[in-house]
Amino acid sequence: MARLFRYHTQIILDSIADGVFTVDLKWRITSFNRAAEKITCISREDAIGKECWEVFRASVCEKGCPLKHTMQTGRPVLNNSIYIINAKGERISVSISTALLRDRNGKIIGGVESFRDLSALEELKKELKDKHTFFDIISKNSQMHRLFRIMEHVAESDSTVLLVGESGTGKELFAKAIHSMSRRKDGPMVIVNCGALPDTLLESELFGYKAGAFTDARRDKPGRVTLAEGGTLFLDEIGDLPSALQVKLLRLLQDKTYEPLGGTKPVKANVRIIAATNKDLDALVQEGKFRDDLYYRINVVRLVIPPLRDRKEDIPLLTEHFVGRFSRLVGKDIEGISQSVLQVLMSYDFPGNVRELENIIEYATLICDGNIIDVEHLPDNLRLRMGLDPKSKFHVPLNKMSSLREMEREYIYEVLRQNNWNRKMASKQLGIHTTTLWRKMKRLNIKPP
Repeated sequence: MARLFRYHTQIILDSIADGVFTVDLKWRITSFNRAAEKITCISREDAIGKECWEVFRASVCEKGCPLKHTMQTGRPVLNNSIYIINAKGERISVSISTALLRDRNGKIIGGVESFRDLSALEELKKELKDKHTFFDIISKNSQMHRLFRIMEHVAESDSTVLLVGESGTGKELFAKAIHSMSRRKDGPMVIVNCGALPDTLLESELFGYKAGAFTDARRDKPGRVTLAEGGTLFLDEIGDLPSALQVKLLRLLQDKTYEPLGGTKPVKANVRIIAATNKDLDALVQEGKFRDDLYYRINVVRLVIPPLRDRKEDIPLLTEHFVGRFSRLVGKDIEGISQSVLQVLMSYDFPGNVRELENIIEYATLICDGNIIDVEHLPDNLRLRMGLDPKSKFHVPLNKMSSLREMEREYIYEVLRQNNWNRKMASKQLGIHTTTLWRKMKRLNIKPP
């Protein structure tokens, strides 16, 4: 009878799509179903009798084993995401759940763990991420995707590009993307921050100098323009360029020539110029602080990068990206952020844009000692700005934040507005079916103007 029961149990276990195995009190595997064989590429005969960590080689085997936690505390674990290494040496993402095994008298005799292969889901997530990634720039915003399409055409030429955007919007990433798509991609990309160097050094850094140009100039030194030969010269914060250098840069743009400091002959340059600024150059021209002829020379292709507060649909994508990157760097298995943290981030205006979000997630990843980043892991200054007690470990007060329903309504309304209330285009941007969008509009009482 007992043998027949075990036989029927094995048939049932083999019919389950999830991998299932059991262990005794010495952590030896006592049963191993067919799905477990398929996921791990290890046969039942080879697995039974071995200690479980010999078979799975999981990311949590050395510390934080969920099954060990269940055996010690009696509390089950549900849908914990980890990865295992199969017999082929491949890393497989799985979701595991654990429980205790007891005999008829209630005595603990071992544990059971089920695990679901998430490889297909991970591939789908990767495919979706690839659709929203453009040369390391992550966005699902329609305005950003329009910029991506323009950049593909701009990259084919040598036209001067002016990137306009607030600090932290990723202007350097845009410049690198244009360079990487251009025919100059095999050449160097040299970056000069016009606001980071004093005026006395900037000219020699940009154009180089000849031996004897000044007291300590014992030998010729090539400038950044020379170093960028055959490639791209990225002039960041060009609005801080002093007046004397604006004249020399204008000559470089007009004649493709320049003179090193102390030089007597013009040098021919083969570089493409990409400039960036977070200032209002039109206003600087009106004030006489920026040459109008230089402004017209650099303002050939003008790309305006929207701030993060105007593309809040990118916050979850960027957050997931930063959590993954920083958790790998510090050797942690952080799965993501809590709903309360998402609510805080979606309600915040991010004056520092993407760079500020990146810094927030880096700090939270370092502080977090669990699997989920919660409100108490956010920087104190952010919590104070949002009206949260920096010492509190509770979730966001509902009277301080919009409800999730209101956030969803505001987000969908904004996407519809951006697409001129075209439901087909809006549903495509939202990643949902047109019928689903119509139902959401009805439920959230969103009516076209």
